[in-house]
Order: sequence, then structure tokens, then C-alpha cells
Amino acid sequence: MKDFVDLRDGGRQLGERLVDVVASLTDPVLVPVVPNGVPVVLGVREHLTLPVLPLMTHRSDDGVVVDVIPALAGRTAVVIDDGVETGTVARAAVPALRASGVARLVLAVPVCPREARADLALRYDDVVSVAAPLVRRSLAWHYEDFDTIDEAEALRLLQDLGA
Repeated sequence: MKDFVDLRDGGRQLGERLVDVVASLTDPVLVPVVPNGVPVVLGVREHLTLPVLPLMTHRSDDGVVVDVIPALAGRTAVVIDDGVETGTVARAAVPALRASGVARLVLAVPVCPREARADLALRYDDVVSVAAPLVRRSLAWHYEDFDTIDEAEALRLLQDLGA
């Protein structure tokens, strides 16, 4: 049996876990990684109506490049994605987010293997996940329908949120 029906369901389950976590955070903002973090953040927002500020990333010959993030100085950034497989995007996001002046940095994903979690816990102030398998598998393995979307659809969904 899979852990999640789809990305939004992963977000719903993640949102349940985040309710207590964000209660103690200073000025939290949800920061979904575009594109696949967006359907997850839609599920999270069923439990938490926090502001959303998208994290735009691009792949290049140098790896993952993260766009500059404004308006996070002194705030808590809760980075939302579809999960961690290798942790490449989660690791790449940290320097840009720290440079933006965040007060606290939280990684929140439906699935994060324990082998990746140890490294990410050194980079983030907190790591929250629903599933924490012993070993890494393809993210699609955890979802009945790994309904990934493209950047254009993600931006349309964010516009509907007012983000």
C-alpha cells in the first residue's frame, strides 16, 4: 500500500503534522518548490492558512539554481516539496534562503528517507515528514498517483491562491 493517494493528499497529511510545529514559529510563510511543491502546499493549506511565497528553481549544468527570494527577512520559511529522494533541491535551496535573512528554516515534505534526513537536519532548523523510510526509493513509489505538474500549471495554481 502506498503512503499517499497523490501530491495533494501528501500535503494534507503533512499539514496535519505541521499544525503543532508552526504554532511556535515566528511569522511563518509556506515556500513551495515550483512545480511539484505547489500541489503539496494546496493540501497543507487545508490545515494552515499561511501566506505562500513560491521558490523558483531551475536545473543547469551546475546543478539546481534557486532564484533570489525577497520578503523573508526575519520570517520562518517552511519549504514545501513533493518529497526528498536525493536531497539535491532541498540542499540547493538553503544558501539562497539563508541569504534572504530568514529567522528560521524548516523543510516539510511528505516523504524523507532517514539517510537523507541526517544531512538535511544539519542544514535546516527542523525537518518534518510524514513518511521516513529507511532507504531511498523513487518518490513515485510512495504515491498511488504521482501527479507531477509543469511550471506553467504550478504558476496558475499559485495565482489562484493569490501568491
